[in-house]
Amino acid sequence: MGKNIVEKILSNHIIEGELKVGTTAGIIIDRTLTQDSTGTMAYLQLEAMGIDKVKTKKSVAFVDHNMLQQGFENADDHKFIQTIANKYGIYFSRPGNGICHQVNLERFSVPGDTLLGSDSHTPTAGGVAMLAIGAGGLDVALAMAGEAYYIKVPKVVKVNLNGKLSPMVSSKDIILEILKRETVKGGVGKVYEYGGEGVKNLSVPQRATITNMGAELGATTSIFPSDERTKEFFIAQNRLEDWKELSADEDASYDEIIEINLEELEPMVAAPHSPDNIKTCREEGRIKIDQVAIGSCTNSSYEDLMKVSRILKGRKVADNVSLVIAPGSRQVMEMIARNGALGDIISSGARILENSCGPCIGMGQSPGTDAVSIRTFNRNFYGRSGTNSAKVYLSSPEVAAVSAIYGCLMDPR
Repeated sequence: MGKNIVEKILSNHIIEGELKVGTTAGIIIDRTLTQDSTGTMAYLQLEAMGIDKVKTKKSVAFVDHNMLQQGFENADDHKFIQTIANKYGIYFSRPGNGICHQVNLERFSVPGDTLLGSDSHTPTAGGVAMLAIGAGGLDVALAMAGEAYYIKVPKVVKVNLNGKLSPMVSSKDIILEILKRETVKGGVGKVYEYGGEGVKNLSVPQRATITNMGAELGATTSIFPSDERTKEFFIAQNRLEDWKELSADEDASYDEIIEINLEELEPMVAAPHSPDNIKTCREEGRIKIDQVAIGSCTNSSYEDLMKVSRILKGRKVADNVSLVIAPGSRQVMEMIARNGALGDIISSGARILENSCGPCIGMGQSPGTDAVSIRTFNRNFYGRSGTNSAKVYLSSPEVAAVSAIYGCLMDPR
């Protein structure tokens, strides 16, 4: 019997137990990721372990959450993290470099490796065939110290993607469709492994959007194969040496199978107040909106912002709408600045935010009282935006940009 991608990676990393669903196994962690909101405590715990250097292939400390620095506390935390990184051989990504998951995908992701991160959206790296898991800070600190990470061996769900997306339908709509079917608790104890002919039509940023928001299923993680599209991405990042092919065997078995015809999907939104409250744009109708926010670790890639810039070029944001855009990384910001797309975005009336998590975690840009906000983010739980009375919809960049122009929720087709 052949192996699926998850089994291949786990079998290469298991050091205790066995790969039997529901049992506990210890696996070695190749790489770790922290961000400043959770990293400070993780590094205090690491410091208490009395090691000289981290034992992983690479550990990275990102600063991307507490960026407003309204008091001295955040700046002090950032300095502490930088000194810890220097002491223990951890790569430090300074404020302004970008959102941890976007920068990790660009600079540090490696197919077939394991990644443990002190952030729930660490599975973003599954877009390039990493087994990437979000965990608590102590687990990440132990991994940096060379200890095993203990995982409840998950079921593996095969998601067969068939066909090709229609114009103005995006990978965000794929994960919204899965959330509609599976709910926010349906993925507990599972890994979603994507395959089928439709996969080859999805770029790495599109795949990463899906694996990122797989966290909202409650899943252990999500993963795509590493193929020619993945290779293209690594070539573009000048990191071809980090790429390798990784796919499931033809006779691999799965615990469940989900079939999705990409050609049948249409633009959707997650309506308030849950990522699984899925409606098509047609069903929800032209609701008046007050704010649009584009960015977050879900939809802030170069590809996403180029789509947005093409929609906004030569057009103006509606008078009643505040449009804010946060590029995912310094690389993305620099690329759209150099090719003119940033100018097109600014000319539309959009406001440009720092390369950070920002509004996604309620760090600025809270909507007004009773406001309706469309966001390309991953969560719309009650009050998460910073405004309890606000109604937050989650959408693709295409839906968000077109809606900003018309001043109401719009089917971008």
